[in-house]
Amino acid sequence: MRSAPTILHLDMDAFFASVEQASKPSLRGKAVVVGGLGPRGVVATASYEARVFGVHSAMPMAQARRRAPNAAYLVPRFALYRSVSEQVMGLLKALSPLVEPLSLDEAFVDLEAGGAAWDERSARLAGAKLRADIRAVTGLTGSVGLAASKMLAKIASEQAKPDGLVLIEPGTERALLGPLPVRTLPGVGPATGDHLRRAGIHTVDELAEAGEDELVRLLGKAHGHALFAMALARDERPVVAEREAKSVSVEDTYDVDIHDRVRVGTEVRRLADRCVRRLREAGLSGRTIVLKVRRYDFSTLTRSETLRGPTDDPAVVREAAARLLDSVDTTGGVRLLGVGVSGLADYTQEDLFAQAAGVPADDLPHEETEAEAAPAPEPETPAERRWPAGHDVRHAVHGPGWVQGSGLGRVTVRFETPDSEPGRVKTFRVDDPALQPAQPLPLVPRRPGEAEGAGAGGGVRAEGG
Repeated sequence: MRSAPTILHLDMDAFFASVEQASKPSLRGKAVVVGGLGPRGVVATASYEARVFGVHSAMPMAQARRRAPNAAYLVPRFALYRSVSEQVMGLLKALSPLVEPLSLDEAFVDLEAGGAAWDERSARLAGAKLRADIRAVTGLTGSVGLAASKMLAKIASEQAKPDGLVLIEPGTERALLGPLPVRTLPGVGPATGDHLRRAGIHTVDELAEAGEDELVRLLGKAHGHALFAMALARDERPVVAEREAKSVSVEDTYDVDIHDRVRVGTEVRRLADRCVRRLREAGLSGRTIVLKVRRYDFSTLTRSETLRGPTDDPAVVREAAARLLDSVDTTGGVRLLGVGVSGLADYTQEDLFAQAAGVPADDLPHEETEAEAAPAPEPETPAERRWPAGHDVRHAVHGPGWVQGSGLGRVTVRFETPDSEPGRVKTFRVDDPALQPAQPLPLVPRRPGEAEGAGAGGGVRAEGG
């Protein structure tokens, strides 16, 4: 482990919900919940105002509505979140060539590798400036942890939430970790935590006191050795700039169980096409096709088929997924379907796949509208599906706004922009030709002459750990 706190962990605060609040002045300071809004939807992110009511990520949306009935419930806008994430990641890459993204809103940075920090003081300054730059460029807040290892930097950023900075000074790690619950350590999920609790181990200190041999006996060789090292604050994992993808997959959860076998097949083909589109966007191909089916009784079946070589041919993936579906009993209904490709490579061997003869390799449908958190529209889809709550629209007379709600042939729109005052609300017929879907507006309008991605420093509260 290094001798200076030059590993930084950034975690954006309530990212999806914060993006929605930044783009919608009327929602700032209010409870906002982002996720699937159907009967089986789950919470993707809840704003801190919504968390006061006990709403949290992965909670069933129906439960969230019971806890916070007056919150704003919005359908995710993944294209916008990705765009904002790219801005944030650009700021991180300006600090160091070693940036390890974990998700759209979370990453490790090796400050020492980029010369951005070499001791405690320079690390704190780099973290404070990063937070200021993120606010200037995106209008959002992020929490920063600084430490001598990845594990401790992530723990520090969690302690810094929301909108703070915590630095763990080298030499204080054991004292900080000791009283924390074992679930604080990476790799200790609910099952492992319960197993340790039954053995009388509740804190990191108790984990260390149990000894390596006992942990190996309880958890197995690999997990036991790793947890003992972490309990002693040992973590030598480097920041890795490129995290190699292991698979590419897509899935949809359906509001109503699908019983029609033909419809199930149609959905699988559509998911296969979406999966291949993602493969191609990443410049990848894969050898193993995976089908995931969650049935009406919540039982989940996974089937896979390994081809003779990697492919990004949609016809091949569709046919393989269809063969896998033939081996699955969907009697009783299907609530979730997914198609994935693993065994990834950066090349293809299209000549190996005679089963796709006569079907062009680029036989993909046109690009879909971004709506990955919601099930695919059906022909009989109600009007609400065309106007997802929270999505952007533009009216020929009233200008830009966002969908506040829809139903019974009407759509309600609040007309406001990220840099306006809270806007007025108007209701229209869902087929009003003057109302059209629109692209999101920038969260922070660029000043004249300002280069894209430019940020500003200063004005940031920095808290030591």
